[in-house]
Amino acid sequence: MVQSKPLRTSWQQKMKERQERKLAKDFARHLEEEKEKRQQEKKQRRAENLKRRLENERRAEVVQVIRNPAKLKRAKKKQLRSIQKRDTLALLQKQPSQQPAAKI
Repeated sequence: MVQSKPLRTSWQQKMKERQERKLAKDFARHLEEEKEKRQQEKKQRRAENLKRRLENERRAEVVQVIRNPAKLKRAKKKQLRSIQKRDTLALLQKQPSQQPAAKI
């Protein structure tokens, strides 16, 4: 015998369905939050890796300070393409001065 769905549901049945919908919605929200969290962590890890890679590249560079800019006019075009301007103040502070101190 097949029973048809009644026109009205009982209060307990309504509350049970409401609770099930709420649980399903909470679970879906939880899954979305987990997905978002994983994406944020992946993005942050990628940014850290790029930053570390850039720092390592800078550390491994061979740097030559050009003290006489007039020499740049004699350089060839190919050499000029490889020249990059950098802040050399920190580099100059690391190296001791090459001129001996004058004795009085």
